[in-house]
Amino acid sequence: MTRKYSFLIAFAFAVGIAGTANATIATVYDGIAAGRTSFDNTVTGAGGTVGVDTWTGLTGGNTSIDRGAYTITNNDGGALSFRNYRSMSGQVIDIDPAGGGTNPRTDPMDYFDSGMTLTFDSAVNAVGFEVGDWATCCHSPVTELFISFDGGTPIKVASATTRSQGRFPSQTDPASSVYEIFVAAFDDSGSFTKVSFWGNGIGEVLHAGGQVRYALLNQGSLPPIGAVPLPAAGWVLLTGVGALLALRRRKVA
Repeated sequence: MTRKYSFLIAFAFAVGIAGTANATIATVYDGIAAGRTSFDNTVTGAGGTVGVDTWTGLTGGNTSIDRGAYTITNNDGGALSFRNYRSMSGQVIDIDPAGGGTNPRTDPMDYFDSGMTLTFDSAVNAVGFEVGDWATCCHSPVTELFISFDGGTPIKVASATTRSQGRFPSQTDPASSVYEIFVAAFDDSGSFTKVSFWGNGIGEVLHAGGQVRYALLNQGSLPPIGAVPLPAAGWVLLTGVGALLALRRRKVA
């Protein structure tokens, strides 16, 4: 199986009183072990400290769970349901997509209510966690995962059109492949207290949690476009205001 790795960096411009400052939005999508390493390296490379919380001892039936640094809730306000799932690091919450919406899926918010939200006591702008049973089905035409900070614009952290795009080496048995991934999002344009996560693959029994990693990075501390090193086997997709302006200039010419 070909190992898949993506690190999406979007470069934006924020104009303040003192002039122009850079802001970077980045995502991680990989197997659990490799994804955690990518998250940690990104945080420490930006001068931050990684917080880690492994989900253990959780019981369902409550509408919220206080983990000390943050609280877990369902986006629809319903009761939480937890389970152990294969080789994931800890317990996971069941957030299988359900309800109405468009197909093809044109609005990222269609299935938001099926997801989960982590509400932090102290501000963060980097969050990652484990996800299971994603991309096993329901690719008609695509299945996607989203993270948003404080209810802002959804950040797409994963997209698959085939089953193989959701399979990665197991963290406990690298010789075998499983539908278990690590996803993360970074936004050093500010700091936030709520992080929401959801998927839009109707029919998937989506799980999330396992081990949550989080951090607060200084504004503008992430590298700009092209400055984040990637493994040779990886691929990078770059977007942003600068690229759009360049495209516009070419069209005008």
